[in-house]
Amino acid sequence: MKENVFDVLIYLFENYMDGEIDPAPDPDVIRTELLEAGFPQPEINKAFDWLESLTERHAIKSVSSPAFRVFCEQEMAKLDAECRGLLLFLEQSGILTPESRELVIDRVMAFNEESISLENLKWVVLMVLFSQPDEEIAFARMETLVYETLPTYLH
Repeated sequence: MKENVFDVLIYLFENYMDGEIDPAPDPDVIRTELLEAGFPQPEINKAFDWLESLTERHAIKSVSSPAFRVFCEQEMAKLDAECRGLLLFLEQSGILTPESRELVIDRVMAFNEESISLENLKWVVLMVLFSQPDEEIAFARMETLVYETLPTYLH
């Protein structure tokens, strides 16, 4: 089975980020566990780099309403109409702010995938919201969407 960065991220999220486990587990121990679970080293490294970039703060200038997001050609290639529709829905329903939407798009574009599935986009949104301070309510709403619509197939 070919594991990818999404698989590593979802494993990490379900086993370390979303639980009541030690709030600051040792990264070396986690890397060893991931290797023992069968994840390839390059994918583990990419996943850690991806997660680390969530902590970087990028200044995003807020815009006044009403405004809408125009996607560039590369974003449209990676995010199909269904994914872009989900982002619009999440923003209109208050789960994403314009700032968190931009962070989601940034993190999606960081993957070396040609396109992203709707299910993986939901996970990215969930991880981005989890990483942001004061987003507990939005995270809880998104968590409900993710866990109600995805099958339990993870390790």
